[in-house]
Formats: sequence, C-alpha cells, structure tokens
Amino acid sequence: MTQIVSSLAEISADYDAMFVDLWGCVHDGVTALPDAVAALQAVRKTGVTVVLVTNSPRPRAQVRTQLDGFGVPTDAWDTIATSGDSARSAMFQGIVGHRVFHIGEPHDAPFFAPLQALDNPQHIERVALEDAEGIVCTGPFDADADPSVLRPQLLLAKTMGLKLLCANPDIVVDRGDHREWCAGAVAKLYSEMGGESLYFGKPHPPIYDLARLRLNKLGKDISDRRILAIGDGIHTDIQGALGEGIDSLFITGGLAAEETKTTDQPEADALNAFIEKEKMTPTYAIGKLR
Repeated sequence: MTQIVSSLAEISADYDAMFVDLWGCVHDGVTALPDAVAALQAVRKTGVTVVLVTNSPRPRAQVRTQLDGFGVPTDAWDTIATSGDSARSAMFQGIVGHRVFHIGEPHDAPFFAPLQALDNPQHIERVALEDAEGIVCTGPFDADADPSVLRPQLLLAKTMGLKLLCANPDIVVDRGDHREWCAGAVAKLYSEMGGESLYFGKPHPPIYDLARLRLNKLGKDISDRRILAIGDGIHTDIQGALGEGIDSLFITGGLAAEETKTTDQPEADALNAFIEKEKMTPTYAIGKLR
C-alpha cells in the first residue's frame, strides 16, 4: 500500500542517499521548482547524499550547465548520473557499430564528443542511414511531431538489421506546459515494428549501476535499503526502483497529475486506481517534491 506523505522530511531519516529525477521533480524544463530545491538542500544538511539521476541524453557536464540556467543551485545535489553518459559509454565501446545514423536534433551534437573516460574508445562516425551499422537516437528530429513520421527510416533500418541505441527511454516530457516527444517513443515504435532497441536510462539497470558508481566515487558505500528513488515517471522512476529493489517516492503532480487528480496532493482513490492500472506500487507518494 502506497503511503501519501506531506514532505520529504517526513521520511528522509530512513535514507542515506537519494536518486532524484530532474524533469518534473526539480525543474519543469524551464525553471527550478523552489520547494523541491529547498527540500533537497534540507536533506543534504542532514547528511543525505543526493544523486540526480536523469534520462537526459546529454553528458552530465551539459546537464550541469542546464541546471545552472534553470536556477538549480549546486548545494541541492552532490553528483549527476545521466542516461546520456551511460549510453555514450556503450556507443564508444562499439555496441551499435562504428558508423551510425543519428536521429536527434543539432543541440545533441555533444553526445558524440570524444569520451576520455574509456580506454581505447572506438571511433564513431555519423553517416547516412543507407551506410550505417547502427542507429543512435537522442530524440526525434522534431520533438513536436508524432514519432510515426519516422516509420519509413525505421522500416529500412529494420530490414538492414540495425540496432537502435536509445539515449533517453522517456516517452514524453513536459517543458513548462508543453508536452514533447522523447527518444523512448522512437525506440518503442522501432521495437513494435520488430527492430531491436537498446536502453541505458531508467528503468534499465545501466543507469543505476552508474548512479552507484557516482556514489562510490564520493566515498559513499550505501546499501540499497538506504536509498530512496524519487520521480514522476511510473514506468521509468518507479519501475526502475522496483527492479533495483529500492524504495521510491512517486511525484504524482508531474506526468500523472491528471490520472491521480493531483492539485496539492493526489486524491487517494485516484492514486490507488492508477497504481492498480499500471501494476506499479511506489513506497510513498506526494503531489510535488517539497
């Protein structure tokens, strides 16, 4: 049974580390959410380590720059683990070949910047689909267009037997009041068409392995039972936490605000109906991170 709580402070004493989603929890894609920032600052003062775990396809240095632009202060977090970092590591190990067709927008170019952290990284060349050994998807070409517009390219890729590396498993994200498509929607479509998609962000294990590695690099050896995952994605944040065997705090006022009838807090009956429908039971729930 999911417990509805009024604040993060109500449960934080039970945890030594938190894996915190960004979009919809700490910022809305435009600006920082003040109550969330204050809550994270407060728990860090008690000794809790905050790892920002995001399905952003961007390297963590680029995410940090983005956070600065949104007004998220550095004293609200300790380190960052991104789906982009995990996916880049796999790409530079040659998981989808050396010549890749890139599905994404021009601002995703840093994804292909050389990766110094690997020994002997593979050379990656972006090429036309007809010449590719694999696909790297950082998002649709147009975040406002239904991913089905990519069917012709994906059909050709499937007939060529290409694997698709998905740098962001999110299906959609809300930028302020505007909903956009993400790379996960493209990967989902490709899989439904019979292609093979490879995932590295939530809810899949590689990003949690990276988050634990980031903890270890801070000198933190923390057991899973003392880690709390926080996020608004039932099929990313909550499903991932369940798969990793860690507790979770579901932010119902994000992607599932309508289904859970969340204003300040979720309506209990609506929350329970949503959880039952999705077959995902978070440990705790709250309207907004605060």
